[in-house]
Amino acid sequence: MELDRMMKVSGIQNIRGLSIVALTLTVLACNYSFRSGSFPDHIRSVAILPFENDTNRFELTQEIHEALLQELPRALGITNASEDAAQSVIRGRILRYDLTTPLYRPGVAVDQVDVLQRQVGIQVQVEFVDIVENLILWENSGLGIQGQYSEESEGEEVGRAEAISLLVQLIVDGAQSNW
Repeated sequence: MELDRMMKVSGIQNIRGLSIVALTLTVLACNYSFRSGSFPDHIRSVAILPFENDTNRFELTQEIHEALLQELPRALGITNASEDAAQSVIRGRILRYDLTTPLYRPGVAVDQVDVLQRQVGIQVQVEFVDIVENLILWENSGLGIQGQYSEESEGEEVGRAEAISLLVQLIVDGAQSNW
């Protein structure tokens, strides 16, 4: 009899203890933010400017700009805005674009080579600037990436799309690296 009463009291104390822990966690969770990266509080938007282009591949400016517009604000948890309205800006320069052949083998004929794989290389200079504080949050003056494609079954645009996708991810990672 006494044991039953002690178990009931002990059970009630456990429930009270769990309730206090749950309430404490709930209160602490109210301060949690779902904003990724936790940038400075005043940065709520970004202006993504078209990159200057030092190459003869003029389509790169638009392709990189569109990829950044689509992915960067979502990945950083901030909104896209015009340069006049934004608290931060992403700007850059396309420094290099080249095609290489990293994988090939001798062909049937003596002077023939069978290309198995090609590689698109893109190198950019990029900076993420806090306009309000006039402070460079992140920069990389030689960010390079390669995209690969099969010579037989795919075109250069496949390798370029892969390289641009990887480039955008590196910019996101770099922008988040300080926080």
